[in-house]
Amino acid sequence: MPSRKFADGEVVRGRWPGSSLYYEVEILSHDGKSQLYTVKYKDGTELELKESDIKPLTSFKQRKSGSTSSSPSRRRGSKGSRGSRSRSRSRSPGRPPRSSRRSASASHQPEIRETRREILEVKLTPLVLKPFGNSIGRYNGEAEHVESNAERNELPHKNTQEKFHLPQESSYVSTQYSLRPRREEIKLKETDFNEEKLVTKRPALLRTYEVSTTQTEDLEFGGVPGVLLITTGLPVFLFLLLLMCKQDEPSLLNFPPPLPAWDDLWETRVFGVYLLWFFVQALFYLLPIGKVVEGMPLINGRRLKYRLNGFYAFLLTAAAVGASLYWGLELHSMYRHFLQFALAATVFSALLSVYLYARSLKAPREELSPASSGNAVYDFFIGRELNPRIGTFDLKYFCELRPGLIGWVLINLVLLLTEMKLNNRAAPSLAMILVNSFQLLYVVDALWNEEAVLTTMDILRDGFGFMLAFGDLVWVPFIYSFQAFYLVHHPNEVSWPVASLIIALKLSGYVIFRCANSQKNAFRKNPADPKLAHLKTIHTSTGKSLLVSGWWGFVRHPNYLGDLLMALAWSLPCGFSHALPYFYVVYFTVLLVHREARDERYCRSKYGLAWEKYCQRVPYRLVPYLY
Repeated sequence: MPSRKFADGEVVRGRWPGSSLYYEVEILSHDGKSQLYTVKYKDGTELELKESDIKPLTSFKQRKSGSTSSSPSRRRGSKGSRGSRSRSRSRSPGRPPRSSRRSASASHQPEIRETRREILEVKLTPLVLKPFGNSIGRYNGEAEHVESNAERNELPHKNTQEKFHLPQESSYVSTQYSLRPRREEIKLKETDFNEEKLVTKRPALLRTYEVSTTQTEDLEFGGVPGVLLITTGLPVFLFLLLLMCKQDEPSLLNFPPPLPAWDDLWETRVFGVYLLWFFVQALFYLLPIGKVVEGMPLINGRRLKYRLNGFYAFLLTAAAVGASLYWGLELHSMYRHFLQFALAATVFSALLSVYLYARSLKAPREELSPASSGNAVYDFFIGRELNPRIGTFDLKYFCELRPGLIGWVLINLVLLLTEMKLNNRAAPSLAMILVNSFQLLYVVDALWNEEAVLTTMDILRDGFGFMLAFGDLVWVPFIYSFQAFYLVHHPNEVSWPVASLIIALKLSGYVIFRCANSQKNAFRKNPADPKLAHLKTIHTSTGKSLLVSGWWGFVRHPNYLGDLLMALAWSLPCGFSHALPYFYVVYFTVLLVHREARDERYCRSKYGLAWEKYCQRVPYRLVPYLY
């Protein structure tokens, strides 16, 4: 094994990744296996550098102040270069005659050449950075993946176009240093001009990088054939599942179930009621209540603003529904139109997807999703535009929580009232109460912690297309309520001892889910919080850190583990007479395993050696001791 050149604690100069600039750093440690040095910059940033990117301080000899001030014109812009050169050729009174200088240089020529190799000139180019608030750093040109969960934002670095942003100072002004040999002083002016062009054209360069990255990236979901199958097959599968659930004896032997008449599937009035529901929720979204926060930095450097009033929208909806029940509205009658509402939501999500794709054709490149590919079929499914907005109305963010999630609770209430009506019950069954209570807690928790959705993969990476539109508006309200829908025609009596065990399972899953997510979000919001000082991290070359203790040292996705335990608790009240109520558990497991695989692939390519270390520290991905 080769010996190391620099010792721990030694102060040297380290090259900034992706550039030719060197800064003063302190050697923290050395990895003999990878031959990488962990260094610390003056601003506290810790990176891993190769030995070839580190030089001793003696290699950098700055010019004396007198020499620097004697020829300031040599560092001026290109416009004054000619005048600068003519002035530098004139003799000052203190200069010796040219003949003596020529003879002196001839006698000492080897020494001068050697000296010029070592002397470097420092050029200062101020670069103003805007403050971002909290502890969230700017993210340059790379699709942020926050749902990989073990990450927190510190100081982001990106070396794609050999330009970068330095850490924020109290005045938000940083200085960019460029070190060049003195013999290249004449070329310095042209280089300055080119660097200025790079800085001013940064968004365009990022757009070019994103397009090229996406085109070379492997398409997910089986590529074009896969997304075409999902787009056409998923709505059909949903209706077959609902029709099977309505059968008295659901069985694979009775598959496919009898298809209903067209009148039982479509009614224009029902579609109008669904539109009314959607636009009422949109009206609640526009109300000037709730705080306004900034989201994560996007690819083009912008941070969008979001109003957090989802919980208030839920309260207003609950008040409106309560008033309707008080005035005698029979909500259980909506059950007769259940399939019609499902089809209305499907048609609306398809029309919305067409609109989203059409408007994305005119969107600037920097506003496109990093997951888009340029293929019309794939982009229609995955979403081409990252954050489509009408004014300040964010379509994706609105659909993520409002119509579908609040609609899920309303559908559960309708199914509870229907069970009481069809079975002549004075009160709902214990199984129905458990299902409604568990899922109500889940929805209220999501709306109360609405800000957490701003750091998810759905918001930061995936565009808004058919995948999210159908998932948010159709799949969530009509499949996540599947247990309650099953209990209407297949009641199940649950004893209180069994109910106590199910409640304990639900609470265990919820505690894991909420504590893990709260720890992650607190770590991102304020990594310097004294309450988080006990947590351990692994630093990466991107400037981010991977969390390897607390809940995130248990498994790589503890929130997914909590989600799975809660999903099982939702299905257990339905009993074991049929597998249909457990479809959600199977589907959700497949969904989370697929998403975890996306996280794993993305982070491995992004963090490299640091991710390998992280996997060694946290070997279990989703469920401990299983895989």
